[in-house]
Amino acid sequence: MVRLNKIYTKTGDAGETGLADGSRIRKDDPLATAIGDVDEANSAIGVALLAITDSNVHEMLGRIQNEMFDLGADLATPGEDFAPTDMTLRIVQPQIDRLEGEIDRMNEGLEPLRSFILPGGEGGSAQLHLARAITRRAERSAVAASRLHSLNPLALVYLNRLSDHLFVACRYLAKTSGGDVLWKPGATRT
Repeated sequence: MVRLNKIYTKTGDAGETGLADGSRIRKDDPLATAIGDVDEANSAIGVALLAITDSNVHEMLGRIQNEMFDLGADLATPGEDFAPTDMTLRIVQPQIDRLEGEIDRMNEGLEPLRSFILPGGEGGSAQLHLARAITRRAERSAVAASRLHSLNPLALVYLNRLSDHLFVACRYLAKTSGGDVLWKPGATRT
């Protein structure tokens, strides 16, 4: 159980941050960047939820927000053993499987893509596109961090699948509010 009695600790004043095992890394370490990008993606999902009224999508994103904290904890826990324990949170295959099942269910009623989709739309779709783009950045950051740190391979898979999930959720939401906003290649050339 997490318990925070004091918000400022002054332990990061010299440009370092602590990991779950008590070790410290520089705040500009690629791992700190990845953890921060995951936090930013989670925050962007929270903003998108303000505009999303679809209860199914709302429920899915609520689960995902909780998992994003699990993901941050996973990234912040160094080690070579990626099996979850009572004291160590790890992303596990059933979480990825659930994302894939949700993607498949949302995608069932969508038309095949005919063009790239502009990041816009109503009903939370535009905000969710921003969350998707930030999630892609978090994935790139985690991949960069994995060059220097041993990371749970399923954490990287989860980020990749999550961006797919958010993309399909954008399309799913757009279906009921005017449809996808399609890219029209070269439309403004005259």
